[in-house]
Amino acid sequence: MVRHLLKVSDFSKEECEKVIDKSIEIKKNTEKYSSALEGETLLMLFEKPSLRTRISFETGMQQLGGHAIFYSIKDSPLGKKENISDTAKVASRFVNIIAARVFKRQDIWDLAKYADVPVINMLDDFAHPCQILGDFQTIKEKKTHLEKMKLSYFGDAYNNVTYDLMRMCALFGWRMDVACPNSPEYSPEQTVLDEVSQISKETGAEVKVVHDTIEAARDSDVIYTDSWMSYGIPQEQEEKRKKAFMHYQVTLSVMEVAKTDAIFMNCLPAMREYEQTTDVIDGPQSIVFDQAENRLHIQKAIMLFLRDKF
Repeated sequence: MVRHLLKVSDFSKEECEKVIDKSIEIKKNTEKYSSALEGETLLMLFEKPSLRTRISFETGMQQLGGHAIFYSIKDSPLGKKENISDTAKVASRFVNIIAARVFKRQDIWDLAKYADVPVINMLDDFAHPCQILGDFQTIKEKKTHLEKMKLSYFGDAYNNVTYDLMRMCALFGWRMDVACPNSPEYSPEQTVLDEVSQISKETGAEVKVVHDTIEAARDSDVIYTDSWMSYGIPQEQEEKRKKAFMHYQVTLSVMEVAKTDAIFMNCLPAMREYEQTTDVIDGPQSIVFDQAENRLHIQKAIMLFLRDKF
């Protein structure tokens, strides 16, 4: 059966751990995997731009001995010139893996429905699984384990990164506080809350939405934030959003409430003095560049897993 990665909870906790451990191994022994996907091709469909996503996937596929094709669909979105089912079926005849970075979740779901090869979600409006798997790899490298922890997220919670962080924390039985404005436009969708609640019943996780920044940070192992101005948000909304999120900015005062060995994460790009202050992101607890590097290694592990090459 063809497996896809559309959201992080498409994998079980055990599968997530398997991919993370493989990524750490690949990182230490790059040459060992230099022909693991020899002769195979990855098609990357980009409707939304991304520096880290394109470079990490393209470089990763090359380091595995395969070939990556970048194809921009910005000016010709999926389903416009031909329906998505035809695109998926045709592409499946040419390549071994399809990855897509799109605006709408339905597009990635339709690609997966009709593709005969694995489909990887490089980001949509509902999930960002590659990012979160890479994040948890980074946490494991820094903390040496992924057992019961608390992760605190600050800022815009109506976004893909927040959703997959919530799913991942639920899978691993963690505590997670999502600190965001008390407004539907900045809060997680109910469908995500329902999914996370269901997962948490089985794992004992405690994932909740809060509006008190200091309380959210208290006793936290991981402090995490994301851009206030994600791709696709009109520039004219910047001042409104800045005003809404400034109370949830990660400052040194926030970091001081967390555990003394807490780490700071931002999936980048980051705007200093917006989602976090400069002294936080450039400070000793920040691991944002290790986090960014691990996108390369986790992409390779994901592709090997989906191609059954472990």
